[in-house]
Amino acid sequence: MGHGASRLRRVVHEVAKFGAVGGAGVLVNLLVFNLVRHTTDLQVVRASVIATVVAIVFNYVGFRYFTYRDRDKSRRTREMTLFLLFSAIGLVIENGVLYLATYGFGWNTPLQNNIFKFLGIGIATLFRFWSYRSWVFRALPAGAPAPGTRTGPAGQEKTKQQVP
Repeated sequence: MGHGASRLRRVVHEVAKFGAVGGAGVLVNLLVFNLVRHTTDLQVVRASVIATVVAIVFNYVGFRYFTYRDRDKSRRTREMTLFLLFSAIGLVIENGVLYLATYGFGWNTPLQNNIFKFLGIGIATLFRFWSYRSWVFRALPAGAPAPGTRTGPAGQEKTKQQVP
């Protein structure tokens, strides 16, 4: 198999894992959104922001420990700062769509709220995928040992199970 096909396979695998975590995050987001909308008197966009923040926390855990567990972990403070920055931009995109629909066009029924919340999530997800993979969960440099391995004498790799 050629280098291009191997790279494509890795990207497809990454997109699938990102989608699994993201899909679960969308469910968390929509469930929290509707729970807050139906149990409080908060305005629609405020309820949405709360739901987005809960989903951001959920997604970070999923991305760090599932989707991007093989990525560089050496600079967690930088990673967390960038994740929060890009997540905040995604929050503005996502909730900006809902705000525009609700207050700009007057589309404010529960069904319309959910449609535009979902649309906003979709648009923000495209931005998040690009930014997280490009800036937050950086690939390890070529030739770096895989996570869970250390190099022994003469550069021999040892897995955690083999390390004394």
